[in-house]
Amino acid sequence: MEWILIFLVGILAGTLGSLLGLGGGIIVVPALLFLGTIEFMDISPQVAVGTSLLSIIATGMASTIAYVKKGLVDLKSGFIFFIGSGPGGIVGAYANGYLHTSSFSLYFGLFILFISFVIFIRDKLPPIKPSGIMFTYIDMDGRQHEYGYQLVVALSISFVVGFLSGLFGIGGGALMVPVMLLFFRFPVHVAVATSMFMILLSSITSSITHYYLGNIEWLLVILLVPGAWIGANLGSYINTKLMPQTIMWILRIFLLVLGLRLIYEGILGY
Repeated sequence: MEWILIFLVGILAGTLGSLLGLGGGIIVVPALLFLGTIEFMDISPQVAVGTSLLSIIATGMASTIAYVKKGLVDLKSGFIFFIGSGPGGIVGAYANGYLHTSSFSLYFGLFILFISFVIFIRDKLPPIKPSGIMFTYIDMDGRQHEYGYQLVVALSISFVVGFLSGLFGIGGGALMVPVMLLFFRFPVHVAVATSMFMILLSSITSSITHYYLGNIEWLLVILLVPGAWIGANLGSYINTKLMPQTIMWILRIFLLVLGLRLIYEGILGY
């Protein structure tokens, strides 16, 4: 029964990760930590993160292929963000070794709750006019969107995103997508698609680091990856069928509930 559950976790993580540009680690890491508490197998936070990052590669690859076919991935921006997130992920992977289960859940939950709050107040924040490297995107309705960013700012933020990805095993999208929406003014669908491309690249570097640190449980990977691949294709399909505001509300509610749950577990010392 536990093996089927892990496969289903992979599908759910792949679907939500691809749909919202989060990568899927937000589902996988808590799920693996929970399985560790019921003595399914010995799953430390380090193993949960390392295993999660490896499964995120499948989610990122399937999502990127699907989004590239639809012309939604900004490849140039994705590579620029990776220049910062790649090294950040390696540093975060090493920093992960200093976290214990209870503190991990608490800090992870606080981080997710903060991101949820920022997304909730997004519409009330004054619009930020992008500057620096500028791009133009024309959506399916023929509307033109302009977005952009300063190179130094983008590299600094993506380094932090990569660090948190390697630290928490979340793929980085939980922070990068809001940043792209709030500060760089990316269209929602382009932000999600480009985030998944960056997540694919940064997860590879972070996974290599966790592999050398011995933080990957291969049996779990074998069960998670097929589900993540299926879910990623499903999520990318659903994404293109939903209105941008619908995606935003799903993201807001999902992060809020998850953040509160993790904080609760961290306070109780699970």
